[in-house]
Amino acid sequence: MINLIAKAQRPDGYLNSHYIVSDLKARWTNLRDAHELYCAGHLTEGAVAYFQATGKRKFLDVMCRYVDHIATVFGTRPGQKRGYCGHEEIELALVKLYRATNEPRYLDLAKYFIDERGRQPNYFDMEAKARGEKPRDFRINARGSVSREFYFNYEYNQSHRPVREQDTVVGHSVRAMYLYCGMADVAAATNDKTLLAACRRLWNSLVHQQMHITGGLGPVHANEGFTCDYDLPNEGAYLETCAAIGLVFWAHRMVNAELDSQYTDVMERALYNGTISGVAHDGRTFFYGNPLAVQPSFNGNGQFVARGYHYRRSEWFNTSCCPTNIVRMLAQFPSFLYSTGPDQLAVHHYAESEAQLTVAGQTIRLTQTTGYPWAEKIVVTIQPEHTAKWTLALRIPAWCRGAKLQVNGQSVAVARITLKGYARLKRKWHKGDRVTLVLPMPVERIEAHPAVRQDCGRVALHRGPVVYCLEEADNGGNLNDFVLRSDAAFTIQRSRTGLFNGIPRILAKACRRNSGDWQGELYRPQVSRQVPCVITAIPYFMWANRAPGEMLVWIRAAATDKE
Repeated sequence: MINLIAKAQRPDGYLNSHYIVSDLKARWTNLRDAHELYCAGHLTEGAVAYFQATGKRKFLDVMCRYVDHIATVFGTRPGQKRGYCGHEEIELALVKLYRATNEPRYLDLAKYFIDERGRQPNYFDMEAKARGEKPRDFRINARGSVSREFYFNYEYNQSHRPVREQDTVVGHSVRAMYLYCGMADVAAATNDKTLLAACRRLWNSLVHQQMHITGGLGPVHANEGFTCDYDLPNEGAYLETCAAIGLVFWAHRMVNAELDSQYTDVMERALYNGTISGVAHDGRTFFYGNPLAVQPSFNGNGQFVARGYHYRRSEWFNTSCCPTNIVRMLAQFPSFLYSTGPDQLAVHHYAESEAQLTVAGQTIRLTQTTGYPWAEKIVVTIQPEHTAKWTLALRIPAWCRGAKLQVNGQSVAVARITLKGYARLKRKWHKGDRVTLVLPMPVERIEAHPAVRQDCGRVALHRGPVVYCLEEADNGGNLNDFVLRSDAAFTIQRSRTGLFNGIPRILAKACRRNSGDWQGELYRPQVSRQVPCVITAIPYFMWANRAPGEMLVWIRAAATDKE
């Protein structure tokens, strides 16, 4: 395949199969819609990954020639186009290429694309005029509804203003996440504090006003993106798999820029919920969108359909970004677990693993033994080449209260050594030192902000980093009629066979109306009898692996007497 790619490359380095086959003269004339730079970015990432895995340079050299061509086309010098991609991606890929080759010109090009976005006059207007088209009209139509063009406004691709002036997450969710990844990469590589500050502002906008509990992003299908603060629908929510994956990538970059668990906590939320929900348990089918509630019904042919976007996973999509992005993310998972500094080793995530890392001028072999995220106990064994003093930083997740820590059997006061969510053990480390971390995982009821109108009077069940949901296969239909009792205790049920082998389910007491009391009326004045029952909740990422039926994350809850 690499030989075929190399053979297709034009003498000047250009490499886009669509334009090579269809109309080479039209290349670089529609950056807003045509995805040339976006495709170049993904291909560059593939070349870098292949080089890192094999040491072979042929694919990397092909992409270096292509990027060198791109650098002649775009920039601020006379005769160059002052453009940037309508779908961000190349920015982060260029930083990866810079790190693989140590060529500063690739970082300079990434910085150009970041700095140029949103400058006035808007480049997309200028290129539209050059094509003989009118710039998009973003006005509301005569009937007061949003026109079909609304998702092509400047906010859609985050070009409405320069990136350092942006403080609210807007537009297409995947585009936004890839842009913010590129911004964080360039900020780290150039020590650009203004760019990092913009990332922080955008992070706060996303996490505190526009992120679903699963780490899902982009609530509506119309623009595959964001609407307004606290608009977090459940049934019919879009929440593209790629957007949650983009959030994982951005959070990973932010925690590498500054060791703060606010980033890894969100990263973990997306990893265990909003990303892997996009692939079936058997790995054969995929979700493009990941709603938080589904109300299926039968159509005239007796087939299940759903009110909202996507219900059953598909084998493939015409636009296949989500299945391939799942592969891309899972392949990178080992690199998410740890990071190092001159005298510090940080453990960001917990998973059965072994790693060799360089800290304080020596190779440290580190082993994690754990059943996380289902088990509370993590044992980290340290094997340094020689005794030396350095810091081991262990993330204490925000969902955990009462973490317990021991070093070689001796208890350590967690609160005293925790800074920005990481317990920092600074000591002389010897071969065979054992660190034991226990993260209690009681089931918790999670409330949404009162401004989230869709979740008023409801709670979501959370255990450790995992969000749970109700599914019709366990509870029967009409899940919205269940009311979780205010005094309900939670029981963990474990199975060693079948679909849920090793995966805990949650049982709790609830009640629902007795449907047998209804004799066909649509409405009636009297209060229905409440029938006690037990509900069963499963991890959200496991839904839609059995017979079709309803699904619900946010459960109606009985009010407590607390003021």
